[in-house]
Amino acid sequence: MRTYFYLLSLLAFFAFSENTDIEEILTENESNFSLSEKSQSQVNDLSTEKDSLLAEWKVVVKQVEGLKIYNEQKRRQIKAQEERLVTLKEQAKKVIETKRDIPPLMEKMAKSLDSFVRLDAPFSVDERLKRVNQIQATLSDPRVTASEQVRQVLEAFNIEREYGRTIETYEDAIEIDGEEKVVNILRIGRLALLYQLKDQSQAGIWDSEANDGKGAWVEVSGYRLAIRDGIRMANKTAPLDLLAVPVKFKGGE
Repeated sequence: MRTYFYLLSLLAFFAFSENTDIEEILTENESNFSLSEKSQSQVNDLSTEKDSLLAEWKVVVKQVEGLKIYNEQKRRQIKAQEERLVTLKEQAKKVIETKRDIPPLMEKMAKSLDSFVRLDAPFSVDERLKRVNQIQATLSDPRVTASEQVRQVLEAFNIEREYGRTIETYEDAIEIDGEEKVVNILRIGRLALLYQLKDQSQAGIWDSEANDGKGAWVEVSGYRLAIRDGIRMANKTAPLDLLAVPVKFKGGE
């Protein structure tokens, strides 16, 4: 009987021991499974983080490439601006030099214009000398800008040039054979400068070689009608037409 009790006790012990091991095994398996899930979750998180970092890296790479292109453009622009600054500095120096040279050049041109008018045939003398005097006064006025001085000088030269392309008539008092007479003047460009008495009884021409090269009004015959027609054309009371007139008009030197 004791042997039977012992066997029962031993069987009970082994049974209890086996149940304990199974529970421990199950518990450990559950723990391992939990750890496995946790590890997989961490792996998934790392994979997601890796994908996110990769996406960010790609964005950064594109930004860097864009910045490289942008910086290269800016370097080219800066280089171009630096070259432009050098050019502007050189131009500024030339402008300063030119501005410094303008006043004496304008003075020289004004003197040349004054001499030209005084040596030229005597047409519209008062008007032309008045223009020259106005220019000289302008050049002496510090309140007048250099650009305005240049404009007036060039305008005066242009007016003198235009005299060679126009025909005009006006009344003037001239000296003929030592006597002052009021006449009608006819200027045909710079080809001829003629006069006719108010009663059309006498006509003549400015001869720059007469009076020992000083010039004088010289009577001519046979041109009274032509000069009369020319005066009418200049007054626009007759249509323009060919005129047969003497030519001895020599301009200023």
